[in-house]
Amino acid sequence: MRQVHLWFASVFGIGYFPWASGTAASAAALVPYFLLRNDALLYAGVICALFFLGVVSAGAAEAILREKDSHKIVIDEVVGYLIAAAFLPHHIFYPVAAFFLFRLFDIWKPGWIRKSQDLAGGWGVMLDDVLAGVAANVLLQVARLFLPV
Repeated sequence: MRQVHLWFASVFGIGYFPWASGTAASAAALVPYFLLRNDALLYAGVICALFFLGVVSAGAAEAILREKDSHKIVIDEVVGYLIAAAFLPHHIFYPVAAFFLFRLFDIWKPGWIRKSQDLAGGWGVMLDDVLAGVAANVLLQVARLFLPV
C-alpha cells in the first residue's frame, strides 16, 4: 500500500522530477482538464475524488517520506489547477491564464493560503493548493466579465 500512496501522491512519479515538480504536475493536469471540461458534473466529481484521495495519499506519503509537504507530493497541484480552470469559457486563454495564476498563488501563498498548511497531514498538503486554485478561479471568473474572449 505504501507504493500505491507514493505513486498516487507523486502523480505517477512526476513528483520525483529533480526541479519544478509542482509546475510539471500542474502542466500534467491539462490532460484531465481538456478531457473533462465538457462535462461539468464529471469534472466536479473528479476534483472531489482526487481531493479526498489526495488527502489520504498525501498524508500517508508524508509519513513514508518523513517530510512535511514534500516536493515529491504533487497531487495537490493537479487538484489546485483543476479548480483554477473550472467552469471557465472554452477559449485557450482561460486554461493558460489559470495555469499561471494558480502557480502564482501556489508559490506566493498569501497569508490565508499559507495558514492552511498548518493543518495536520494530507489536509494541510491539499488545502493550500485548493485555496490557490479558488483564488485563481475567482479572479478569472471576474475577469471574464470584462474580457472579450
